[in-house]
Amino acid sequence: MGPPLKLFKNQKYHELKQECIKDCRLFCDPTFLPENDSLFYNRLLPGKVVWKRPQDICDDPHLIVGSISNHQLIQGRLGHKSMLPAFSCLAVQESHWTKTIPNHKEQEWDPRKPDKYAGIFRFRFWHFGEWIEVVIDDLLPTINGDLVFSFSTSMNEFWNALLEKAYAKLLGCYEALDGLTITDIIVDFTGTLAETVDMQKGRYTELVEEKYKLFGELYKTFTKGGLICCSIESPSQEEQEVETDWGLLKGHTYTMTDIRKIRLGERLVEVFSAEKLYMVRLRNPLGRQEWSGPWNEISEEWQQLTSADRKNLGLVMCDDGEFWMSLEDFCRNFHKLNVCRNVNNPVFGHKELESVLGCWTVDDDPLMNRSGGCYNNRDTFLQNPQYIFTVPEDGHKVIMSLQQKDLRTYRRMRRPDNYIIGFELFKVEINRKFRLHHLYIQERAGTSTYIDTRTVFLSKYLKKGNYVLVPTMFQHGRTSEFLLRIFSEVPIQLRELTLDMPKMSCWNLARGYPKVVTQITVHSAEGLEKKTDNETVNPYLIIKCGKEEVRSPVQKNTVHAIFDTQAIFYRRTTDIPIIVQVWNRQKFCDQFLGQVTLDADPSDCRELKSLYLRKKGGPTAKVKQGHISFKIISSDDLTEL
Repeated sequence: MGPPLKLFKNQKYHELKQECIKDCRLFCDPTFLPENDSLFYNRLLPGKVVWKRPQDICDDPHLIVGSISNHQLIQGRLGHKSMLPAFSCLAVQESHWTKTIPNHKEQEWDPRKPDKYAGIFRFRFWHFGEWIEVVIDDLLPTINGDLVFSFSTSMNEFWNALLEKAYAKLLGCYEALDGLTITDIIVDFTGTLAETVDMQKGRYTELVEEKYKLFGELYKTFTKGGLICCSIESPSQEEQEVETDWGLLKGHTYTMTDIRKIRLGERLVEVFSAEKLYMVRLRNPLGRQEWSGPWNEISEEWQQLTSADRKNLGLVMCDDGEFWMSLEDFCRNFHKLNVCRNVNNPVFGHKELESVLGCWTVDDDPLMNRSGGCYNNRDTFLQNPQYIFTVPEDGHKVIMSLQQKDLRTYRRMRRPDNYIIGFELFKVEINRKFRLHHLYIQERAGTSTYIDTRTVFLSKYLKKGNYVLVPTMFQHGRTSEFLLRIFSEVPIQLRELTLDMPKMSCWNLARGYPKVVTQITVHSAEGLEKKTDNETVNPYLIIKCGKEEVRSPVQKNTVHAIFDTQAIFYRRTTDIPIIVQVWNRQKFCDQFLGQVTLDADPSDCRELKSLYLRKKGGPTAKVKQGHISFKIISSDDLTEL
């Protein structure tokens, strides 16, 4: 069963179609009339626009001619530059375009049953966390008989022109499509999660390990139904669409249509001096200006392969404008990658995507205000919404995406399209349950770009632990809605932090409501006991406060362990000490290496300290080998930390 579907303008496709067929008329959409307001906000198009139906434009019109012809698209005199590569990407994966164009065969013109055609179509878009079905009529804007916006070189094919009209209706008018990025459009068509990769910043041509790591990610993304496109930077407007020495166009977007890691047989190993080939297949949506470097269609490399070799290796080209190139040349020639991951299906029983709708709101009470502005506003920053998630293992890539509600439909009221938004990421205590109020010991683990685009993202490999993400607008005191989505191949348990401190309850009043909050960061444990030179020491921490305790990850084979482990405790009294124990993980029975006992009074120094380990028994117990470095902060204000 698919995700819930919302009907745009509450228009029901089947009911409207049946009414038209019954009345022997073609559908004319009363919510998106064939007039200037459907084209622009506040201006007129030079030249006379005539809205025509496909059968008035050509003979034998079709929604799709043959298979979906993603390689024969033209922008049109007023077309939107980002639409063509987005159409091209959509057509690569059947699972996506058949969702965007539902039951396309049922919507198709059938010359055998002309009385069943009603001039009505439907398309589906992912819009701010919801799938929305948009119904349109088939009236398209033309000048002198030519379509004004995108069209196909198969002059009787109309899927892209009709899809573009439905998208314009969803956003308010055709002009609303101006300024959308390729990833904005692909995400709206598919519900994928987008990430932009800076190829030059990644130094993939220099760092061999990173290059193959990138290939692995792209291969996994593509085989799971993801969409990928790439482009070459154009330093100036004059160089847009200028051809490079290898036949590629600057400022132009190419679509990835295949990616392969190929193991070569004995004969081909000798020919190519390699056991494997790492190859990508790209397509120019315009169907021209192909790659002229190694592996171009008349290159020496192709001459070494027989037809059987090409078929066995999967190195085939399906459409005009397609070409193969090696991973090395791909990394060397392209500057930007747009990677859109398919995140709609659970994998192995867990969701790869966590998402939550939220909003920035204003309130006179600082504890209720949720619009604190960016990190520069230190006094109000932590008033923003806060979300915590847990990375269960080291070294997993986490992609965080923050999308603000699209305000294009309000352009007629002269409201801005987008606010400047961004987010901050902090590594926090293992047992954090309540909102952050001050940043004393938390590590700033990452920050997104702050920009007035619809979506900002951050992609990072994170260590095991808890992280708090704080979405913000650049200015404080503004209200808006947002959608936060986080992708990870391991479960991360995203949830919002809503409480500032422990709740008052009969239970905690009976046992004593907390009066002191204490944060501790144990930086390191050094000079630990090692009985023999051959002994392996695998230290870890247990931090205790009364009956509550937290454990750090185990550090492997070291007597100088760096932990940077954080914990927070709400204590009824400072008579309940904080105990930090160091243990050695062993096969059968873990070995106690020592501990420190801390009163952690609010008046204590908050700077980094170092104490020798002791045996069990309190702060006066016998000293053991080794010491720990830590910072501890206590406060009798439960909303300080």
